[in-house]
Amino acid sequence: MSLRRKSTPKVQHVDETDELSVLDLPELVLEGILGRLPPEGLCNMAAICSSMRERCRSNHLWERHMKEKWARVIGPAALKEWQSFVSLRKDLGVSDQGKSKGWIGSLACIWPVSWLKSKLVSGGKPKSTLPSDSIMAWYLSLENGRFWFPAQVYNREHGHVGFMLSCYDAELSYDSHTDTFHARYPPHGRRTIVIEEGVQWDRLRAPPVDTPPHDLHVSDCLNDLRPGNHIEIQWRRNKEFPYGWWYGVVGHLDSCDRNKYNCRCLTNDTVILEFNQYTPGSRWRRTVINRKDHREEGNETDGFYGGIRKLHSKEEISMWMRLWPSEILD
Repeated sequence: MSLRRKSTPKVQHVDETDELSVLDLPELVLEGILGRLPPEGLCNMAAICSSMRERCRSNHLWERHMKEKWARVIGPAALKEWQSFVSLRKDLGVSDQGKSKGWIGSLACIWPVSWLKSKLVSGGKPKSTLPSDSIMAWYLSLENGRFWFPAQVYNREHGHVGFMLSCYDAELSYDSHTDTFHARYPPHGRRTIVIEEGVQWDRLRAPPVDTPPHDLHVSDCLNDLRPGNHIEIQWRRNKEFPYGWWYGVVGHLDSCDRNKYNCRCLTNDTVILEFNQYTPGSRWRRTVINRKDHREEGNETDGFYGGIRKLHSKEEISMWMRLWPSEILD
């Protein structure tokens, strides 16, 4: 008799498990992932659920992005302006989830665009409002150009020859499509407000001092000025105009032989300021101030010279050198 081997099918039992969620990750791992996301990544992650939305709005995540992109042009004046902006919106009861067109632009960075469109078609609205005083709200308001902030622009009005090697206060609005700025300059005398478009990042800086453009800066470096020092000095055409900051260097007195061992210019009350971007003999080439009682000096013909900043930073000095005109000015 023969034996027949019977084969029986093997049945493998697999337990069904739920799919893992990003929220199932360990806390430190999740924080590490969020901390490495770019702004658009954080905004996309914020659309996952309410818990993730709160995490992605966290100020400590957005502080790094603010510093990396905006620190060079955002200073105390811009922060103060933002705080006033937020306070005014709160007083007026204005929400980022309003009925104006602007709310779509803001929330598009927090919710997927397709989801927003479906809600608009169906008549629904997102149930979450971005806190207006959060760093995320500030970042997005800068990014979408809704918030005009104070800063300074080198060689204003597309490098107009009359503004070469100067830096003027302006209100700026960012254009994310071109990665440039609109600059709105205050009116000069009877001149209307001037708006310059296409201002590049490398022509901007945060105001180095908190002196308003129409006020005289109190100089605290007069006793230290010596030949070869790099300086910025306030100058304005007449007293109706705001000041701009103009680059120059401290020169030697005519009586000095320019020998560094014999130079006594530091001990003299008279200080020579030179603007070597202008040709020798030009009325703009040099001016004289008194280090003991210098305030505003000048006249309606040559303009008025105001406060002085002594430049210590190599970065500031190299910026002026980079802007040096290709030809000496008349």
